[in-house]
Amino acid sequence: MIKKFTFTTLGLIIVVGFLVGTKMLQFSAMAAAGASMVPPPETVTAAAVKSDNWENSIAVTGSFAAVQGVTVSAEVAGKVTKLSFEAGAAVKDGDVLVQLDTSIEEAQLQAAESNAVLARLNLTRARELREKNTNSPADLDAADAQAKQAAAQADQIRAVIAKKTIRAPFGGRLGIRLVNLGQILKEGDSIVTLQTLDPIYVNFSVPQQRLAALAPGVVVRVKTDAAPGEVFLGKVNAINPDVDSATRNVRVQATITDNRSEKLRPGMFATVEIVLAASSDVLAIPATAVLYAPYGDSVFVIENKKNEKSGQMEKILRQQFIRVSQSRGDFVAVENGLKLGEEVVTAGVFKLRPGMAVVVDNTFAPESKLAPKLKDS
Repeated sequence: MIKKFTFTTLGLIIVVGFLVGTKMLQFSAMAAAGASMVPPPETVTAAAVKSDNWENSIAVTGSFAAVQGVTVSAEVAGKVTKLSFEAGAAVKDGDVLVQLDTSIEEAQLQAAESNAVLARLNLTRARELREKNTNSPADLDAADAQAKQAAAQADQIRAVIAKKTIRAPFGGRLGIRLVNLGQILKEGDSIVTLQTLDPIYVNFSVPQQRLAALAPGVVVRVKTDAAPGEVFLGKVNAINPDVDSATRNVRVQATITDNRSEKLRPGMFATVEIVLAASSDVLAIPATAVLYAPYGDSVFVIENKKNEKSGQMEKILRQQFIRVSQSRGDFVAVENGLKLGEEVVTAGVFKLRPGMAVVVDNTFAPESKLAPKLKDS
């Protein structure tokens, strides 16, 4: 019985030892295969560093302002008897907007005109009598003064009547009506806003160090989210003579001469690009090629190197730190770190690492443009 148990135990030990040995051999083979395994090359898109000539520009923010803008108000008190405009309508210089009650002034004008007529007749008689030397020079002077006073009084009443006919001081676009028919207006009460929209100003500020590049007549390109995809051209017409002591910025004003569509309105936010006269040569790469990081921006340069094991040429990545300056469309300008003709990875740079082998395939690579335009999907 003891012998049988001993043989059974020995057999189990042999079987377990065989299984353990087999597994250890398998693990060793797997470790050796993993150590010798070479990952397949990563497929990437690439583009060459190219030279281009870019116009110099300054990008700033600004806001639109009306060339002429005013809140039309009542100059004298009175009751509104007629409204001659619609809210939001376009008006011309001199168009009647509001008529105030002038019944009292018209009655006063009739009396004043009668007094003026009488005074003129008295003046005529005084002159005739003076020619016959039957009155004194003082009588003639008094008649002359009375005639002038009566005429002035009539003119004063006519002026009040004219002020009660409220007209547009210039052509433009009206705002929302602030008065109603029959309303009693006091002196200075607002009636409606009036803005000239074509042309229109755009006001912005530039740093004092860029002041030397500005002058009246410099071209600006203006964009706003109120008119997506549209660019409005204008020219600088005025530069403030003083510099803001708090921000060290200079206020500049440009005129947009074509706003017939009235898409640009006073108070709107604007993105202004000031086009400078000189242009510069730059090294340009797609913006998607740059790996932005707090410690520095970099790109992955593709280099051809010989594989020491296989002896074949491979494309290997090298991480290169660069300094970028201005951007234009889908491109950025590189100040240093790259050379003309070097090939850089243009997509998926966040998942790459130095020393990786890659294969370039630009079949489905998007086209980078200096002036991209949005398309409907």
